[in-house]
Amino acid sequence: MERSKIDQLDFDNIPLGRAFTDHMFICDYEDGEWKNARIEPMGMIPMHPAAMSLHYGQAIFEGLKATLNKEGEPLLFRPEQNARRLNFSARRMGMPEVPEELVLEALDILIDMESQWIPREEGSALYIRPYMFADEGFIGMRAATSYKFMIICSPAGPFFSKPIKLYAETEFIRAAVGGTGEAKAAGNYAAAILPTEKAKRKGYDQVLWLDAKEFKYVQEVGTMNIFFKINGKFITPALDGAILEGITRSSVITLLKDKGYEVEERRINIEDIIASAKDGSLEEAFGTGTAVAIAMIEEIGYKDERIKISDKHEVGQWVMDTLNGIKSQKIEDPYGWMRPVGGKLKV
Repeated sequence: MERSKIDQLDFDNIPLGRAFTDHMFICDYEDGEWKNARIEPMGMIPMHPAAMSLHYGQAIFEGLKATLNKEGEPLLFRPEQNARRLNFSARRMGMPEVPEELVLEALDILIDMESQWIPREEGSALYIRPYMFADEGFIGMRAATSYKFMIICSPAGPFFSKPIKLYAETEFIRAAVGGTGEAKAAGNYAAAILPTEKAKRKGYDQVLWLDAKEFKYVQEVGTMNIFFKINGKFITPALDGAILEGITRSSVITLLKDKGYEVEERRINIEDIIASAKDGSLEEAFGTGTAVAIAMIEEIGYKDERIKISDKHEVGQWVMDTLNGIKSQKIEDPYGWMRPVGGKLKV
């Protein structure tokens, strides 16, 4: 049996996205069915130079987290939603669906094996990356006939330790209605790399994406959905076919409504955000996503303007604390979001 690498990890200083657990899950799609589900030691995988994902981009992924309860038992946050969204992305990308029970059982057995890698500090977690890609060796524009579905895991600390600054992009786009924006397709993120690097060179942390037609309406933030609190009411961009339906997003909407806040999902004009910042009615803003959980937003750059948002993040902090508390079971989970880990693979 191979020796675990866990003693090489400093849990007080976790390198983002660079430390990986001892094992990975792999399942092959061949001859129209998923087969040969297995757990292997973390390592390199063989790939044909003509693997179709490398040439035609049939690649999708998910992201979720495992945390520990007070008894040290591993828990998953709404994993069935990730399984459903994985298959939504697969359908959009012309890829085979993965049976939800296979996804959930694979998560169970892998996280059960790797539970010692789950950080205990609140706000930290084991980040889990399920993904699928075409591995058929073929040069030609069509759907592949063979795929791999895999899951790897990486311990993670808090993503942003301080409020972030956004740059509203008016040249490049993330996605257009009718494209792949509402799927978690790898190509969506590839298209974002250059604009994000440019934004960082200007002193910003992430890109605030605007619509592809008029560069007027707010879509997403980097890898997050976004919420604004204006005159006591929360607004977030409506899902329009170009915006990813975030699992954290839907959870936050539920929390805010149950707290008594009005939440409106609609088109949001960036000019209205500027006006509300100037007249003082923009009270706070935050991004939501699996990796970041809740990221407080302190400033938005738009053309030649810098929009200052209030330093107060009272509701955002409450949302973050509530989500973290539910994930660690320090707070009651009235929604049944947390799922205990443990199961057997039946493939």
